Amino acid sequence: MLAQNPKVSIVVPLYNEEESVTELVQSIDQVMSQSGLTYEVILIDDGSVDQTVSILTELQKKHQFVRIVQFRRNFGQTAAMAAGFDHSTGEVIVPLDGDLQNDPADIPKMVAKLDEGYDVVSGWRKNRKDTLITRKIPSWIANALIGYFTGVKLHDYGCTLKAYRREVVDHMRLYGEMHRFIPALASWTGAKVTEMVVNHRPRIYGTTKYGLMRTFKVVLDLLTVKFLGSFSTKPLHIFGGIGIVTAFVSLLSGLAVLYKKYLSDPSLPMNRNPLLTLTAMLMLMSVQFLLMGLMAEMMARTYHESQDKPTYVVRKVFEPTQADPKA
Repeated sequence: MLAQNPKVSIVVPLYNEEESVTELVQSIDQVMSQSGLTYEVILIDDGSVDQTVSILTELQKKHQFVRIVQFRRNFGQTAAMAAGFDHSTGEVIVPLDGDLQNDPADIPKMVAKLDEGYDVVSGWRKNRKDTLITRKIPSWIANALIGYFTGVKLHDYGCTLKAYRREVVDHMRLYGEMHRFIPALASWTGAKVTEMVVNHRPRIYGTTKYGLMRTFKVVLDLLTVKFLGSFSTKPLHIFGGIGIVTAFVSLLSGLAVLYKKYLSDPSLPMNRNPLLTLTAMLMLMSVQFLLMGLMAEMMARTYHESQDKPTYVVRKVFEPTQADPKA
């Protein structure tokens, strides 16, 4: 059902999915029509080199709820998802994989879960239909690391199927593989996050676009997310902290050099003691870390002030009510 301001925007990144996209759109239409929810489907072609775009244009002629966004080249899933968010108009945004492994039947259930008072509902592929060595084990490791470093414990950060209230993602800018960290980023701004078990189906068409290398990329992006979440407005705290610790170790090393020279072994020249080199190196590193922290502080201020970007997120403003003059 199409509406000018739909309740749900379903965002589907696609890359060479010519075999599955027709069945996917038909399945979404069937489920959402029965749900009674107004909806739209934003299909993002992420630089496909097969017949995906041709099939999409034919589907759009049959289904008025379909919107197509075509990239000039392959930019990756995070960029495709960000484009879907930007081109959506619904109150609730639901990303969905285009390979038919996510079940559209879970979408109305996730929307109902949001209505219980949550801002983010994250899917959990409890009975995941993927290979153990190349998909499940790396995913378990990544989920454990993300939960530990972000403090937001979820079983399955990698599940694309999630539901977000629009106000949660409107202020976010996504880079790298950041789309999987949205629940953690949202939680840091005060959003209520929960998860629910979703159906995961075996792959029918094609092969997965992801391998073990993606796990390493996720770990690197995790470092970025941790830094942005904890130190984006106070980078000197981390760089300065490292600099102070390095300076302290340099001091200990220098004292060891003096002890060796004047108390333990006066015959040993100071320039023959390797600890002297270590002392000088650590002191130089300490100065560099402190300078990096100060430069990062300047960059952080430029980042926020040049974009008029606040360092906080407001959920709601309660305006004072006018007093009753008769009271």
